[in-house]
Amino acid sequence: MLKVAILGGSGYTGLELLRILARHKGVEVGSVTSRQYSGKRIPEVFPCLRGYYDNLKFTEPSGFPGMDAELFFLSLPHGASQEVAPKLLKGGKRIVDLSADFRLKDPRVYEKWYGRHKSKGLLKYAVYGLPELFREEIKTASLVANPGCYPTSALLALAPFFNGDLRGVIDAGSIIIDSKSGVSGAGRAPTLETSFVEISEGFRAYKVASHRHTPEMEEVLKGLSGKNITLTFTPHLLPVARGILTTVYAGIKKPVKTAALLKYYKDYYRGEPFVRVCGDGTLPDIRFVRGSNYCDIGLEVDERTKRVIIISAIDNLVKGASGQAVQNMNIMSGFDEQEALNAPPV
Repeated sequence: MLKVAILGGSGYTGLELLRILARHKGVEVGSVTSRQYSGKRIPEVFPCLRGYYDNLKFTEPSGFPGMDAELFFLSLPHGASQEVAPKLLKGGKRIVDLSADFRLKDPRVYEKWYGRHKSKGLLKYAVYGLPELFREEIKTASLVANPGCYPTSALLALAPFFNGDLRGVIDAGSIIIDSKSGVSGAGRAPTLETSFVEISEGFRAYKVASHRHTPEMEEVLKGLSGKNITLTFTPHLLPVARGILTTVYAGIKKPVKTAALLKYYKDYYRGEPFVRVCGDGTLPDIRFVRGSNYCDIGLEVDERTKRVIIISAIDNLVKGASGQAVQNMNIMSGFDEQEALNAPPV
């Protein structure tokens, strides 16, 4: 059994990690930290997990509890993982970090969008944890930077145009990414902006032209294409609990038909266990990926405006966070990549 620890386990991503790992045949959760709930049993905080972790208690994060674990999930606020990771790596531990601390390779870019980085030397060793693009690198990594939820949905939608025979088909400078996320993406801590009365029956954009996931998407696309990419990204807050629907618009430089692109996408993602390319006139819907690690993708070519419109749907807490973290752990540890993740959507 692989013994794992979860640092920062009382938020939504911690809950999802516990829920998914409860079904994993090769993993034992040995430690879960939380300042707020230290000393409480897991089911006291998450009653849905009654019968699964009845004897496991949240512990204080100080003093590195769970150091007998081999792999650590870091579900910590941005800025906290960079303080913890060096000590864990020095102790021979492996890490899947769910924060943004190691997603960006250029420390100058990180500091522009997030603030000072205290472990710049580790950035070059971190592997970006999008398995569909970087599976081979993940296999031997000690530090995996789990992607952001918005970038996961957008990058999987765009990757075939940057990483294969479709290179040069779209105008890379014309990309617009329009994403809508459920409220759980804002975290579990209560705020006025995410309270029921403020969210219900509303729908709004936020952090327009300033969202921190923008440089993450640009950096990955630059790595795939070898060219600087500047894109427009606008996130919106949906009055639902979970799910991300992303619509990507890009100008077409070469004539192409919808049917041809769909066939290419299906070939590109053939064998990928968690990417489903929609066909037969259907398009992605967040209802059809809820609670799962799937990313559904569909597209249409607008021949009148010479644009391609690509639509993707994920569960922001699963493929957008904890499910992808477990997928990365499975790859790093030699498990079947689908272990504990192959349940159908709700």
